[in-house]
Parts: sequence; C-alpha cells; structure tokens
Amino acid sequence: MTTKMEYHNSVLLHPTVDGLNIKPDGVYVDVTFGGGGHSREILKRLGPNGKLFAFDQDEDALANTIEDSRFTLINENFRFIKRFLRFHGVKSVDGILADLGVSSHQFDVAERGFSTRFEADLDMRMSQKNELNANRVVNEYDELELRRVFLDYGELKNAPAIARVLVEARNQEPIKNSERFKVVLSRFLPGHKSNKILAQMYQAIRIEVNQEMDVLKEFLEQSLEILKPEGRLSIMSYHSLEDRLVKRFMKNGMFEGEPERDFFGNYSVPFKTIGKLIVPDEEEIKQNNRARSAKLRIAEKK
Repeated sequence: MTTKMEYHNSVLLHPTVDGLNIKPDGVYVDVTFGGGGHSREILKRLGPNGKLFAFDQDEDALANTIEDSRFTLINENFRFIKRFLRFHGVKSVDGILADLGVSSHQFDVAERGFSTRFEADLDMRMSQKNELNANRVVNEYDELELRRVFLDYGELKNAPAIARVLVEARNQEPIKNSERFKVVLSRFLPGHKSNKILAQMYQAIRIEVNQEMDVLKEFLEQSLEILKPEGRLSIMSYHSLEDRLVKRFMKNGMFEGEPERDFFGNYSVPFKTIGKLIVPDEEEIKQNNRARSAKLRIAEKK
C-alpha cells in the first residue's frame, strides 16, 4: 500500500489557478502534481463535465492521487505532455499550469540528495527511473563538461577551478556523498556565503541530472501546440534560468532571435501576457520559505 506523502502548501496557490481563467467544462493540465494542491484547487472550480490531467515523474507523488472521475494522474515527465494527452484522446486543452523546480517533499527526504541540509549519497533524480544521477555527473563527467554544468546552470564564475578541483579529488577517491563533496570544495565555500554558493552548485548538478532546461523548452513548445485559442499558460519558476526562458517564450513564442513581423511591421507573436509578474507577499514567505524565490507569469494564446 502506498503511503500518502507530506508536501508543503502550494506556493501562490490561488493566483496560479486564477491565472488559468477556468471554464467549468474545460480541459486542464497540471504538469507538476506533487502534493496535489494546485490540482485540488482546479477541481473545485471545474463542473461535472470538466477534465483535469496531471503529470508527475516522481513515484512518490502517486501516493497523493485524487479519487475523482474528472481526474487522471500520469506518472511521466511533462516533456511528453503531447504524447500522453493524445494517448488519452486529448488533442487540445484550455489551460496548463506548471510549478517548476523541486518539491518541498523532495527537499525534505534526505536520501533523495536534493538538499544541502542533509548528509546523503549524491543522487538528485526527480524520477528514480533515470539512469543519470549526481554521483555520475560528479565522478564521470570530464573537466570541460563539469565546467559547463557549473557555469551554465550554477552561474558560478569560478566554474573552471571547481571542475579542476573535483577531477583532482576524485582521482584520489570517488566523491560519493554530500559530506565529501563539501569537503573537497570547501575552499570555494567562504563562511558568510557558503550556503548560497553550495546551493548554486547543487542547483547546477540537479539541472544537469534532470535535463531541466531541455525539458522546459520541449514542454513550452508543445504547450503552444496543444493550447486552444484563448487557452492559458500559468507558470511559476524559482530561479533566473527558468524564468528567463518562460518570460521570453511568453513574449516572443521562441527562445532566441526575434519573431517575424507582419505586413504592417508588427511582431507576430502567439501569446499575450496577462497582468504583471506575480511574487509572494511577506506573509506567504514567512509561512513557506520555499516561496521566497517564486515568480509567476501568465499568458494567453491568441
């Protein structure tokens, strides 16, 4: 029997669901089910003929499934959203919600290796089915690859030195757990900044392990295909790399370059942004520390 997992309160719960502008008979997708907070709120607003599909690649999330005939939970990575919706006979939807990043549950389970607070084996997989884990990145990537990971995903200026030190240390003894990882890189962790820099290092490895930036790009491109006209995209991100991609895609419908202009010289873009950037207030941050870096953006397909 699967035991229900403890998850913290969903960040920006009502603004994120409000952003979907829910129609009672609509079809919606929550691509980051987690503890089910956003999904439950969506179901409250759906009528008897509405439908909600949810995705979560983490097997732990299955324990929180919702017994409701309008609800379907799909245990897969949301990079496959189009494929699995088609499998369920759905070609277009009225709204898609994404709460990106690592769930509170994943951070709080020490053995998953996501949190800098615990001593644990280097893992960081959002799905235990993935072959690549943090141990392999740290111990098997060559120096150039490690430099790329820490520079691109951790935005660490001393990434070349970090990569070199890791390679030198693992040649003496494999770096299998968080304790040895911290000891090896201690020279880069000055007391007053140690937590911040260590979090950047962990973020870099985690993004690489889970291919988070590639997954996000694939998801956004597919969301444009499957959203109906006037369908909404409500996306919450937690670090600047994600937020830049989301912001640019919602503005231009692409990640690089400029959109085409029409006959009159106006940019032809697929979305219109709804409202301004939304961030949690002080009260929510006080109640849920995870909310402190959340940024919510909402767009509507033209």
